[in-house]
Order: sequence, then structure tokens, then C-alpha cells
Amino acid sequence: MDRDHGPRVRVPEQRAPEEPGAADSLRFTVLGPVRAWRGAESLPSGSPQQRALLAALLLREGRTATAGELIDAFWGEDPPSQALATIRTYASRLRKVLGQDTLVSEAGGYALRIGRGALDLTLAQDLAAAAEKARAGGNRLQARTLINKVLGLWDGEALASVPGPYAENQRTRLEEWRLQLTEARLDLDLEVGSHAEAVSELTALTAAHPLRERLRELLMVALYRSGRQAEALAVYADTRRLLSEELGVDPRPELAQLQQRILRADEELARPADEPAPAAAPLKPAQLPATVPDFTGRDSFVRDLGAQLASAEGSVMAVSALAGIGGVGKTTLAVHVAHQARPHFPDGQLYVDLQGAGARAAEPETVLGSFLRALGTAESAIPGTLDERAALYRSTLDGRRILVLLDNAHDAAQIRPLLPGTPGCAALVTSRVRMVDLAGAHLVDLDVMSPDEALQLFTRIVGAERVGAEREAALDVVAACGFLPLAIRIAASRLAARRTWTVSVLAAKLADERRRLDELQAGDLAVKATFELGYGQLEPAQARAFRLLGLADGPDISLAAAAALLNLEPHTAEDLLEALVDTSLLESAAPGRYRYHDLVRLYARACAERDEQPPVERELALSRLLDFYLATAAGVYALERPADRLVDHLEPTDHPGLTFGNRQAALDWLYTEAGPLLACVRRSSEPSTLRRGVDLLWAALDLGESGANAKQYETAAIALLEAARTSGDRRSEVRALVTLADVHHTSGRFDQAEQEAESVMILVEADQDPLPACWASNARGIMALYQSRHDDGERYFNQAIDNFRSIQDRPGEASALCNLSRIHLATGRTDSAVALAEEGTAVYDSMGHALRSANGRYALGMALTQSGRFAEASERLLEALDVFRASRQRLWEGMTLFRLAEVDLTAGNATDAAVKAEQALTALRGIGGEWRRGNVLTVLGRSLAQIGQFGRAEVCWREALGIYDALGSQEAAEVRSLLSSAASTSPS
Repeated sequence: MDRDHGPRVRVPEQRAPEEPGAADSLRFTVLGPVRAWRGAESLPSGSPQQRALLAALLLREGRTATAGELIDAFWGEDPPSQALATIRTYASRLRKVLGQDTLVSEAGGYALRIGRGALDLTLAQDLAAAAEKARAGGNRLQARTLINKVLGLWDGEALASVPGPYAENQRTRLEEWRLQLTEARLDLDLEVGSHAEAVSELTALTAAHPLRERLRELLMVALYRSGRQAEALAVYADTRRLLSEELGVDPRPELAQLQQRILRADEELARPADEPAPAAAPLKPAQLPATVPDFTGRDSFVRDLGAQLASAEGSVMAVSALAGIGGVGKTTLAVHVAHQARPHFPDGQLYVDLQGAGARAAEPETVLGSFLRALGTAESAIPGTLDERAALYRSTLDGRRILVLLDNAHDAAQIRPLLPGTPGCAALVTSRVRMVDLAGAHLVDLDVMSPDEALQLFTRIVGAERVGAEREAALDVVAACGFLPLAIRIAASRLAARRTWTVSVLAAKLADERRRLDELQAGDLAVKATFELGYGQLEPAQARAFRLLGLADGPDISLAAAAALLNLEPHTAEDLLEALVDTSLLESAAPGRYRYHDLVRLYARACAERDEQPPVERELALSRLLDFYLATAAGVYALERPADRLVDHLEPTDHPGLTFGNRQAALDWLYTEAGPLLACVRRSSEPSTLRRGVDLLWAALDLGESGANAKQYETAAIALLEAARTSGDRRSEVRALVTLADVHHTSGRFDQAEQEAESVMILVEADQDPLPACWASNARGIMALYQSRHDDGERYFNQAIDNFRSIQDRPGEASALCNLSRIHLATGRTDSAVALAEEGTAVYDSMGHALRSANGRYALGMALTQSGRFAEASERLLEALDVFRASRQRLWEGMTLFRLAEVDLTAGNATDAAVKAEQALTALRGIGGEWRRGNVLTVLGRSLAQIGQFGRAEVCWREALGIYDALGSQEAAEVRSLLSSAASTSPS
């Protein structure tokens, strides 16, 4: 066998294995070519026969091999007349290389005296034994890691090119062991939830070993857990047919039982045993925030809620919902009760802040994704839709005892998908609204503290000695706080941090704050009055920072963005932000990143509206933030796409933006800032900021094209398009249409993308804003290509080439050339297709345009495939794949894998084609649209049919046909033909 389908770490050609030991120690390998090293020096192993002697002695692991045994090993039953002399000659040569003390003569034979760690085979045996022990002890992740290390010791075929019957027998034995290890590791892959990733490898292995039923069994399980039940059943049908034809037997009982379990949709089979998690995720989530050490009062609530949660140990799911105004202590109480209830939930606790009081509450599907990962679900196994995620979430929790704390919920609709729904689990919900429409929930209305509880909390924070000396003043303080826990905590913390103050000083300060006591009576006013305690103590610069930072949307804000918004140097801004953190008015989300509690943000904005004079200062602050994001995103775009003319056609900015030393750092910034950046775009719908907001969205198109943040990107594009139409800003409308069409293209909604691009061409004034006109012609050509309107596509691409040349946009010209190549390819002009793609790619390469060069290589790889130049096509596509992965372009990573599958299929490498098609399906999960998925399924089916897996092939084609029929795509005719042909030629 000359191909390894498992993971490996290859041993370099002239380098010893990196094992511990002295620098001059001997090292040997047999799991590949037979080689020897002393330290880092490679030793000559001589002729094939001499390596055969070395291998025979190494495989005896220190035991003596007699001359007769060695002769049998070399020549079997027909040794030459000088066999013994030949053995002695080889032994003498080896002894000179290895040393007298290493190769010894004894008892009429020879033996090697080396340490156990000196041979890769014994190291592999020890690692395999450790893996077996770890698995027996329930540590599947460690066992999986150890088996991967064992498999990584192989360097191709064991005992490669070593002659003789003994070596041949050992090769067979070692290859069988290698397969057993691979099966064990794949079994562990399935146990830890990596079923989707395992499908491609199992597809290749079943093609290489078609009669190995264990591999077929693992493939059926992997497909079933990946939601591909029909394919899993087709594997059984293929196996049954093959075994009948080849061996005249039926599948073994285990395989037949597995088929029945799949037919029954066995829920136990649908998930890994005990729900183990991948290496990066905890098996037992413990996500509760820390409880406050000075928790005070609320005794009746603690008892009541504790009893409700404990009832989940019986036969029902317990749901308790705490409601109350902001700052009343809902989260503090919920966290405290949850910690006390932990013994009732031994399988873990989940927590999420749903941001229900903010402008944009957390989306349930996003929360479910986070919960599923924490519960051990592999990323690739997480479905794309809310309903599918909720169903998988409930299935994952079935049989477990998990407590879910849903903090700061917006409404009942937001949390319904997040409820466990199974006995033994419980949900604890906090919200500012009473959830009367949450069926079956135990509702709790949390009011302010009693005077005694409020004073007790204040005392615990400040200290009994200071409060005891001024009890009346302390009562005045908590009364001024309206007995609201958050207000009391802020006031007490300020006093505790200032040892020179007395309680009376604090009480006097609170009494002087513009009728605060009158404002602490009801609703949100109570929250504002509470935060006024901290805000009123800020220095002017701190207060300005507090007000203006509250204007920014998004989950958090970076120091650099905050400095731009405040128009300050970063170090000055950092001092102000850290001071706000000290007052608890701002949180430090991570080093260099800050966030407001949602209620504090609302209060900060109210302060800005009230205190920021003149009002234009608020607009200027947001304008500076928009400038920062636009300038920095433009820099990222320019670094990713050198010489691209888009940056020359963006709105000018006053802020220079950040600069980056390399593409990786630039992309890290872009994806880290995705949330705040897109939030800033959504806020830029006013006429004064609209054009820069649209340009920022265009410059950040990687966020939409990569598949990451695509939904938020689309939402922002729609919002700006509506704003542009409302304000009558045609330039902004055209550019918003550009970004929206790009979103539709990425998502596979080609008709909508065509409509948007057509609208651009109708609306654009090319002499005033030439780039959208160029882009629209190119985009319409792409849509025409996808819809097989080749004459239209060629006309659009030629128009795009002329347009790009007219504004000296060489990257745009190269893009249109590569796209025109695909029209030539689709119409049979293969030679010119290759030439056009080579021309476009050369333009990209001349400008150091890595990402766009990858697009060029993608087109060139397709043309070379159709030209029959398969090796060149694979080389170009693999180059593109590396760039797309480095640039986090998941859509194009998946499409390049698909094109590589086409190369392999056309070249007759059906197994490799099936592997790459499976990898493409995994990469395109949730992005790219159904049409692209149909294309991949079609190629996967053709690959599977060529390796004899006819049942699976038919399932893939039927799914592809359903997609094409739903879309009205002409590819449906090809798939019908494949299905018809399969039906007429399929073995009975």
C-alpha cells in the first residue's frame, strides 16, 4: 500500500527521529524505509540485502536470530549455495557501521543490542499500549492523541523496498496493524463528535479496502451522524452487493444491526456515546460567573428558587424567571442560587448574557452554537438554522442534568429555543420584563431590598467599624440609593476605596445630586439615578469619555477605536478608560478592549444628550469613529489586494487609521472588529455619514465573502440601501447595491445578485463614479455564466475589461479576464480559456496580489483541467487553496476543493476525488448556497460510483436533483441522466 489515509508526521529524508537521548545514540526506523542514525548523522544501510538483515534483527527486538532463521528470512525454501557466507558478509559490513557492541554474534547467530526507544516500531507499540490504557480509563481524547502519534511514525510503506519473504510477511502484518490503529482512531473520532470530518477519510479507506466491513460500519455511523441517513443506508446496500459478488456471503451481523438502527432513526446512534467533547471544548461546562462574596439577604427568594431548581431531579424540567428593574440584583441573585444548586446538576452549568436590554439582543442561533460547542459538539456538526440547532441542543441535553442560566433576556420568544426541554435539566431566566407568556415557568418578581438588607450589604462592603460609627448616615446613603442593590454596591465601593472619607461625607454628596432622591422612584429613572452616583464623581475628561463612548454600538470597543472617537492619543484615552473601569461604569472585556453593561450604555447616551454641548459634538464623535474604521479597513483591503483601485475611490477620511506589518495581522484586526465595525456601519445612515458608511461596508467585503458575519453584513447593506433611497443619494444607493449583490452572489442567490447588478448599471453615472459601473459589468457576467447565458456573459466581461482599462484598474481588468476565461471554457474554447486565465493571473502576480492571484489560479486550474493538463491544474488549485485558507475565505476554500475533486475525477483518481468532494461539503456548510452544494454532490456521486459505492452515489444525485429542480437549474438534466444510467447498469 503506497497511500496513507490517516494523519501523519512525516520523517524527513536524511534526519533522525527526534527522540530523547544522547546526541550520539543510535536510532532506527522500519515503519517506512529501513534507516539508521547516530545522533543527527545518517548512517549508510548498504544494499537492499544488507537492509534486509538489519530489518530482520531490528524486528526481533534484541532476540538472537540464528543463521538458519536469517537464511529462511532472506531466501525461503530456495537459498543459494553461499547463503551462510553471504549472511556473514552483510553482518560484517553492518558491524563496521553500527559498532562491535551493537551487532553481536552469539549462539550461532546475531543480535542487536539497542535501547527500546531507539526503534520507531517499539516506540509505536508503547504509544499504542498507552492509548489502549487511556481509552479503557475513559480518556478518549488522550487515546485519540496517542494513536495519532503512532500513525504519525509511519513514513510510507513499512520496510519499503526490503527484499525477502520475511520482510514481505512483516510488511503485511504491519500494514494490518496500521489499519487497525486507523480504525481505532476513527472510532474515537466518532466518539468525540468529529463525524463530519471523518467522512472524507472513511470514503477513501473504504475505496482502498472495499471488503473491510469495519470501515464500512464506521462510514455508515459517520454519515448518519452528519444527517446523511440515506447515504448511510446506501453504504450498507453497496456492501451487501459487493460481498455477495466477491465472496458469496452476507454482511456480518453487526453491520446488519447497524442498518436496522439507522432505519429506526435510533437516537442513541445519532450522537456520540456520553457526548464527549473535542479537545478544545470541555466535556462538562461550568460557565457560571463567580458569585459575589458579600451576597446579602434575599433569603426567601433563595429558598424558593432553590426548591424549584431541585425539583428538576424528578420528572420535569424546572424553569424559573426572575423579573425586575435594572440594578435590582436579578443576576446577582440568579448566580448565587445557581451556585447553591450545582450539586443537583452534576453534568454542568451553562450561562449566557442575552443582552436583552441593549439595542441588539443576542440571537438565539448564535447562543445555541456557543452552547453546543461547550457541550462537546464539533464545529462542523453544528447545523445552520435555528430550528435544527435547537433540536440538536435538546437531543444533546437528553439524559443529562444541566442547569442553564439565561441572563438579561429580551422576551420569551428569545429564550424558548434555549430551554432544555428534558427532565433533569433546569433553566433560570432573568429579565426586565415579566414573562407571563412563558408556559410553565415559575415567575418571580424581584423588588428592591428591605432597609435592613440594604444596610447589611452596605456594611459588608464598607466594613462594620466605619458603618457602626455612623449608622444614621449609612441609612441615609442606602435610602438615597432607593435600596437598589447595584446603586448600593457602587456607593459602598466608592467609600471603601477612599479611606479618608467618612460615611457622612458620602451621604452629603448623595444628597446634593440634583434631586436624586426624587428620581429614584420608578422605572428606568431608578437606574439612571443609580449610575448618577458614579457619573457625578468623574473628572470632566472622564465624564466626556463616558458620555461619548456610550454612543458607539457593538458588543465592545477597542482602545484604538475609543481613542479615535474621543479624538485623543491612545495612552491618554487608556488612562480615562481605566479610570472608568475603576468606578465600575465600564468593564474591561479583555486587554485593550472595553464594554458597557447595556443599562450603563443607555445611561451614558442619556448623559450625552443632556450634557454634551453643543449637540454637534455627538455627531463629530461618531464621525471620527466611522473615519477610523473606514481608514483602517481601507488599509486592510489595500494590504490584501495591492494596486486594487477601490481604495482610490473611497470617501476621504481625516483619521489615518491603523497600519499593519503583514496580511495576517490585518485580517486578525478585521475579523476581531467585525461586530463593532458593522454596528458602526448601521449607525451611519444619516446624510452626513452615509457615503462613508457604504464605503466602509465595501472595503470590508471580506466579512461578507468569507462566510463569517455574512448575516450582519447583509443586514447592514440593506439598511444603508434603504437610507440611500430615502435621502435620494444615488451614489450611496449604487454602492450599497454593489455590496448587496456581492452578498447575494456569495449566498448563492444568483437571481437577486443579477437584479442588484442590473440596477447598478441603470443608476450609475459612470463619469462621476466609474468603479461601480466596471464592477456591475463584471458581476453581471458572472451571473450570466452561472445561468449558462454565455453570449450575454461574454458581452458583459468584454465591457468590464474595457471599463477597467479606461480607469487603469489592472486588478479589475485581471478579474474580468479570468472570468472571461470561464466563458471560453464553457463554450469549448479551451486554449483561449487557458491563455486568458494565464494573462489575468500574471497581472495579479506582477502586483503581489496574493488573494486575487488565488482567484486567478482558480480559473486557470479549471481551464487546465479541461485541457487534460491535470498535474498543472492540481498545482495551481493547491496554490490557490493555501491562500484562501490563510485569508479565511471559507467559501473559496470549499469551491477550490470542489475543483480539485473535478481534477481527480477527470484524471481517473476517483477515490481522491471523493475525499476532496467530502471536504468541500464540510467547508461549504452553511455558506455558498444550494446550487453550489448541488454541484459538489453531483461530483461526489460520480466519484462514489466509480469506486463501486453505487448506493451512496444515487443518494447524492437525488439530493442534487432536488436542489436543481427547486432552483429551476438546467443541471437537473445531467443528474437525471446519471440516475437513469445508474438504474440501467446497477448490479441486481
